[in-house]
Amino acid sequence: MPAHPAQADHAAMRALALSLPVLLLLAAPAPAQAPPPAARELDRAFEALRAAPDAEGGQMAEAVIRQIWARQASPAVQLLLNRGIRNLRASQTEEALEDFDAAIILSPNLADAWHWRAQAHARAGDNRAAAADLREALRLEPRHFAALLSLSRLQETAGDAAGALRSQEAALEIHPRLPGGAERLRELRRQAEGERM
Repeated sequence: MPAHPAQADHAAMRALALSLPVLLLLAAPAPAQAPPPAARELDRAFEALRAAPDAEGGQMAEAVIRQIWARQASPAVQLLLNRGIRNLRASQTEEALEDFDAAIILSPNLADAWHWRAQAHARAGDNRAAAADLREALRLEPRHFAALLSLSRLQETAGDAAGALRSQEAALEIHPRLPGGAERLRELRRQAEGERM
């Protein structure tokens, strides 16, 4: 025998009432998650870098940032990066590129690995690949002042003094106490003004 219409309505309302809390939970926006401790530590280090009262304070804050970046790499990736840096300093560019390639395969979100591979590409004379790697490093970590400095040098080599100036200014915005940064900024301004004349 079919259910009475009033009973059917009551059953439907009861089912809706029981499912409403679940539906509300599903529709509710996810609570904002706090950044992980390493991200908060990095943010504080960048704040200290920007607010450093002198060159010594800037060097200390920079050292902390570089330590945090190094801790982002697994031991295997850190080993590859260290070996790549040694090879690069020994002018063994091909070996350095192999090490940095392997580091990026293992840890593609590590901005420092992209920055170091850009150095190796630039040393090998492949400025296009170097620029691409620097763009990726800055996409992953827009505050990577070393990548901005490398980009500035690359732009200067390419004859783009205005671009080099913009990159240098961006690096100094992040790291106002960069050693030699103010002098380089003045030189790039002079070059950019000469370009516009």
